[in-house]
Amino acid sequence: MEPIAQAALKQPKPYHPFSFHVLALLMPFSILGVLARLGLTALTTYSGESIFPLAYIQATGCLIMGFCLALKEPITRYYPPAYTALTTGFCGSLTTFSGWQLDIFKSWINANNAPRSPLHNAVDGVCKSVFTLSLSLASLFYGMHLAGLISPYFHAAPPPGRVLRAAAVVLAVCTYAATIPAYYLLPRDYRHQATAALLFSFPGTLTRYVLSTNLNPVVPSFPLGTYAANAFGTALLGTFHVLQSTVNRPLSGATCTMLQALGDGYCGCLTTISTFAAEIATLQTAGHKYRYALTTWITGQVILVCIFGALFWGGSIEKGQTCVFD
Repeated sequence: MEPIAQAALKQPKPYHPFSFHVLALLMPFSILGVLARLGLTALTTYSGESIFPLAYIQATGCLIMGFCLALKEPITRYYPPAYTALTTGFCGSLTTFSGWQLDIFKSWINANNAPRSPLHNAVDGVCKSVFTLSLSLASLFYGMHLAGLISPYFHAAPPPGRVLRAAAVVLAVCTYAATIPAYYLLPRDYRHQATAALLFSFPGTLTRYVLSTNLNPVVPSFPLGTYAANAFGTALLGTFHVLQSTVNRPLSGATCTMLQALGDGYCGCLTTISTFAAEIATLQTAGHKYRYALTTWITGQVILVCIFGALFWGGSIEKGQTCVFD
C-alpha cells in the first residue's frame, strides 16, 4: 500500500472535548458565525420585506448543519476539532434561538404598532413559530441531501500534521485576540453594528458548548444542555431588551453599545436553532421530538412573559427602544 494511502486510513488522533485544540477552533468560527448573522440581517432588512430576516439566518445555518452532519465521518477522520468548529462554532453562532423567541414575543404584543387586531397578532406569532421551525428542519434535511450527493466524491485525506495543527491553533487564538484592537481602532459606528458583538462571540459559544457537553448525556431523550443554553440566553436577551427600552431613563451610547453587543454576541452565540433542529431530527421517537420541541418553545415564551409582562403592562417600558448610539 502506498504511504499516502496508509496515512489516509490512519485513525485520527483522539481529542478530549475540552482540549485546547477543540476550544481554540471555536474562537474564529464563532466570530464568522456572528459576522454572517449580522451581515444576513443587514442584507435582508428593508422596507416592505416579505420574509422576516431571521428566516434567512436560521435556514442558512441549518442547511450547513445538515451538510456537516451527513459528512461527520470524513470530517472527523481528517481532523475532529474541525467538525466541532463547523457545527458548534459556526452554525451554532449563526443561528439564534433567543432572537427567534424575542421575535415571536414581539408579534404577540405588536411591538411595531402595526394597525392590526389582536387576532392578527396571534396569527403572526404562530406563523413565525411554525414557519421558522419547519424551515429549519427542511433546510437541515436538504443540507444532508446535498452532502449525500457529493459524498461519493470525497476522498480520504491524511490528517494534518503536528505543525499544521499547531499553526491552526495559533491562528485561531490570534483571530479572536484581534477583535480587541478591531473594537478600538475601527470607526465608532462599527461598534454597535459588529465589533463589540465579536468580543462576546466566543464566550457565548463556550458557555453553550460546556452546557451541552456536560448536560446532554444526562437525559438521552431530552438534550438538557442545549435546552438550558437556549432558556438562559433567551432570559438574558429579554433582560437586555428591557434595559434598552426603559421609559424616561435614556441610556448612554456606551451602555447601549454593550447591551447590543451582549445580545448579538453573547446571547446570539449562546442560543442556537441549528443544534436544536438537529437534536429534534435525531431523537429516537416522535414523542421525544415533540416533547423537546414544545417544552423548549414554551419555556422561551414563558420566560419573556415573566420578564416583559409586569414592566410592559405596568407602563415601565415602551415598545420601541430608547437607546441612542454614539
